Amino acid sequence: MKRKDALGREWQCPTIQVDLMLPKRFGVHYTAPDGQDHEVVMLHRALFGSLERFVGIYIEHTGGEFPVWVAPLQVMVIPANPKALDYARDTAAMLNAAGLRADSDLRDDKMGAKIRDAELAKVPYMLIVGPREAEAGTVSPRRKGVGQLEAMTRQAFLERLQQEVRERT
Repeated sequence: MKRKDALGREWQCPTIQVDLMLPKRFGVHYTAPDGQDHEVVMLHRALFGSLERFVGIYIEHTGGEFPVWVAPLQVMVIPANPKALDYARDTAAMLNAAGLRADSDLRDDKMGAKIRDAELAKVPYMLIVGPREAEAGTVSPRRKGVGQLEAMTRQAFLERLQQEVRERT
């Protein structure tokens, strides 16, 4: 069976192959009910050709833009200014403790540059946090490809993300 990738190329994926040579090479025989030795016919089955080929096709098909449950980094916490660095670290640690894959961008760079870098890295969610969010215990989430979402508590965001991951796995 052949599958097309995002670029329209065809790839051979699942196969079943008859192998007459390998049993001969190893001298594999079986004794039939008639008492005679017969050569074995071997069948090879590969559902995706190889796991590496499947993963490569999937990465190309999605353009590296994975759904949240597959993304290597699910959330990037971005502090709006240096006063929110501790809150950003704490938010990422809270998400990691809950089993999610999160990091915080603590570079001394402009917030717009950090958002752009997270978008280019294809991180599904970015959490913008500043002193106001730290005081209120909230986050301002951005969804890649969607944009800014409404502000919510950290716990509400955590539950939203856990629900999204559960629905997909």
